[in-house]
Amino acid sequence: MILAPPTRTFNRPRWLLLAWLMAGFLSLPLFPASAADFIAGADYSHLAFFEQRGIVYRDAGQPRDALAILKDRGLTCARLRLFTSSAAQAAADPYNYINNLDYTLALALRVKNAGLKFMLDFHYSDSWADPGKQTKPAAWTNLSFPQLKDQMRAYNSNTIAVLKAAGAMPDYVQVGNEIIGGLLWPEGRVGGGYDTPTQWSQLAQLLTNAIAGIRDAAGQQMPAIMIHIDRGGDWGGTQWFFDRLLQQQVPFDLIGLSYYPFWHGNFDALSNCLHNTALRYAKPVVIAETAFPWTGSGDLNGLPPTPAGQVQFVTRLAQIVRNLPGGRGAGIIWWGAEYQRTPGYSLAGFDQRSFYDLGGNVLPVANAFGNLVAPLRLTLQPDGPGSLRLTWPLSGAGTSLVTSTSPLPPAPWLPATNLVQATGGAFHTSVTIVTNDNRFFRLKSN
Repeated sequence: MILAPPTRTFNRPRWLLLAWLMAGFLSLPLFPASAADFIAGADYSHLAFFEQRGIVYRDAGQPRDALAILKDRGLTCARLRLFTSSAAQAAADPYNYINNLDYTLALALRVKNAGLKFMLDFHYSDSWADPGKQTKPAAWTNLSFPQLKDQMRAYNSNTIAVLKAAGAMPDYVQVGNEIIGGLLWPEGRVGGGYDTPTQWSQLAQLLTNAIAGIRDAAGQQMPAIMIHIDRGGDWGGTQWFFDRLLQQQVPFDLIGLSYYPFWHGNFDALSNCLHNTALRYAKPVVIAETAFPWTGSGDLNGLPPTPAGQVQFVTRLAQIVRNLPGGRGAGIIWWGAEYQRTPGYSLAGFDQRSFYDLGGNVLPVANAFGNLVAPLRLTLQPDGPGSLRLTWPLSGAGTSLVTSTSPLPPAPWLPATNLVQATGGAFHTSVTIVTNDNRFFRLKSN
């Protein structure tokens, strides 16, 4: 049993609020063991790119360091992608090629110095890698398959060694980005005409060598390894991929799934996919990419494209992820969180799905993300004549409110019948005060 901060009593001596997280009700895995282990993350890969073009990040109108804004809101992690691009490629087309090691190293140091965890997202390409393209780096084009395996091990090892030596060791590493179709095409391609034992074996060898290279350099600081695909609303596609990958005995720690409501289906599809993934593979599951608009579109999944709609979206994700079997919901990461409208660049609408409005001010969605990992406690305050309001943060999305006439056995704890609502990135309910009524409340793990 984990007891929250000291209980608070009120003038009516028979009212007592108990804020307990009954972890003992459920056999929870070591990862994640508490709210502090949950990944509340933002992809900030283009932060320096935007800053170099005069973009300013603001908090209540005042310019601030964008990473400090994340930290102050309670987020725990920043995700940065890594391209294999050359300096010449980055100079010629910064938006599409800038995320090479020189650029990412400087930004990773800022992430660590801000007190955030760092997730490294290897793309294994000179530019964007995604389900539709996994183009080999130009410098690797003529390598044979044995040479390509060696290159994967050496490249990963050298990259981690550089980051580690600089004090920017990643806490999490993705070996590939949205690799539903494999990576380093055609040698590591799978699916369609490439859905053969030979191709799956080659993909597994490339991934295994990548992970071995990370381990070579990391030593005792081995980061958690994530395999990331795009199919957050597609259980069939997810099962197809991970069944075959695990048959190849690729060692990894986390399953990452992208979920964008405009591409990957409704909340029911997401819940079904994540629930089945957690059950079948018994690994922690992360929504590795997501986003929702604060303006500029119609309703999505019944939610409006407004700042409040973004918060409602995060709340629904929290309710799904925090209720996965075995407590295996491990995190949520917002993609393009740093995006702002920038003259001369087409940002595919992600400047309207970020953490910042047109004036560069941070939006309420960042506070909601902080609430994903807020200390879990019940608070009580007056809610009009004859009633009180109970409130708890989004970190309690995997709990239920229960009530009893006594905190001591044998009095039973029963589900509270009060209507629970979610607004502003928190849960709340109202309780009517009745004279001489013994009532106690606590939060119980689902």
